[in-house]
Amino acid sequence: MNNYPQASRILLAIDCIIFGFDGKDIKLLLIKRNFEPEKGKWSLMGGFLNADEDLSDGAARILYNLTGLKNIYVEQLETFGKIHRDPAERTVSVVFFALIQIDDHDAEAVKSHNASWITLENRPALIFDHEDMVCKAIEHLKYKAALHPIGFELLPELFTIPQLQKLYEAIYNIPLDRRNFSRKLLSTGLLIDTGNKNSNSTTKKATLYKLDEVRYKEKFHSFWNFMPDSMKQS
Repeated sequence: MNNYPQASRILLAIDCIIFGFDGKDIKLLLIKRNFEPEKGKWSLMGGFLNADEDLSDGAARILYNLTGLKNIYVEQLETFGKIHRDPAERTVSVVFFALIQIDDHDAEAVKSHNASWITLENRPALIFDHEDMVCKAIEHLKYKAALHPIGFELLPELFTIPQLQKLYEAIYNIPLDRRNFSRKLLSTGLLIDTGNKNSNSTTKKATLYKLDEVRYKEKFHSFWNFMPDSMKQS
């Protein structure tokens, strides 16, 4: 700060919105704070940016500390900087959202941070402007999932088309036509038929697929049009 003697002290925080899918519902990983301010209330997982790290490195550090996972899907969402957003001190927050396979996280790390998976519909009141952050992330997830194949980041390595349909129905909270959805997914060429069946299927044993990782990475930014146009409004 010696080179900028007139500059004000402003803290830079990173808040992470972590989505998971349990096969039925989209869930948020939230922490119940055991420190002030707002001790005992619910919040997103966050922390302050270290002087020696980039924003993306700071987000990766925070996500790893909570989930034990690396190399997960994470995207910078928005910056929140209202003057009185944090009552303790002037703080600007850069928000990231992440998608993880819910069964892969480190349960002990989550427990140590007093964190819990909570469905979107049942999420509690959140501190500061964290609810605004979550609402922005939900809308962005809907927009991105309609156009790009990010939904696969929430699924296990092997999955069925009915499981994938349940995921998209959970994201948008609407029923989808089975035949049209299946046709769209298969037409992308992103799915590899493993030749195996899901023995846990409640109806007919459904075919197990896996993601074509090469095609996924090559075509990630293509517009796949998974959902009806009416669902792609941000």
